[in-house]
Amino acid sequence: MENYIFGIRPLIEALEQGTMPEKVLIQKGLQGDNFQELFQSIRQGNIPYQLVPVEKLNSLTRKNHQGIIAFLPLIPYHNLSQILPSVYEKGETPLLIIVDGVTDVRNLGAIARSAECFGAHALVISQKGSAPINADSLKTSSGAFTRLPVCREANLLETLAFLKECGVKIVAATEKSSTLAPRADLTGPVAIMVGSEEKGIHRTLISMADVAVGIPMAGKTASLNVSVAAGIVLYEILRQRLQSH
Repeated sequence: MENYIFGIRPLIEALEQGTMPEKVLIQKGLQGDNFQELFQSIRQGNIPYQLVPVEKLNSLTRKNHQGIIAFLPLIPYHNLSQILPSVYEKGETPLLIIVDGVTDVRNLGAIARSAECFGAHALVISQKGSAPINADSLKTSSGAFTRLPVCREANLLETLAFLKECGVKIVAATEKSSTLAPRADLTGPVAIMVGSEEKGIHRTLISMADVAVGIPMAGKTASLNVSVAAGIVLYEILRQRLQSH
């Protein structure tokens, strides 16, 4: 069962203490001054929310939820602006993976597992439109989410700009690229970016990439599962780094 809190005042107090819910379910038609105060905080914090019928809330708890249930994260989230300097300070070469719009929890868990196995320093996800890190994604990650820092960012465009300023090369993994990953230089500080299962990486994010790479394939299937593709590109990065030493 997921961790959650319910009630207007308990959630207001949790937000004041710095707790950042994964998502908030709000009963349709909810009114009142306390709710308006809470709703303003939810919107200011860019917290994902969903308007639902009261039956949905009642199915989660029979207690007095007051029309509000907030799901709490199962893992702590980290600040990318703190992680990156610490990587450089250790004398290590940053390796990050940025996940844009992956909505399947098992895919997200599998990406985290590969990222941790191949030595990534952090996994970056969007605050909105990303699969939740829940019991299923934790299980699929085989514990990787407990060892790999996860950064949840409100604006991936700003995140990419920050990484570029810090000397990190942005590499977009997309089947639309004619440049194959083994032929690209992936030895320096790198952030590999993968996109959603259906639409791939958003075009505004691809425009920020320093290079786009594809994966060599010999079969007739048009594309790979996003978690498999992420694992292959992460392996290629590690292979190049080991070969360069």
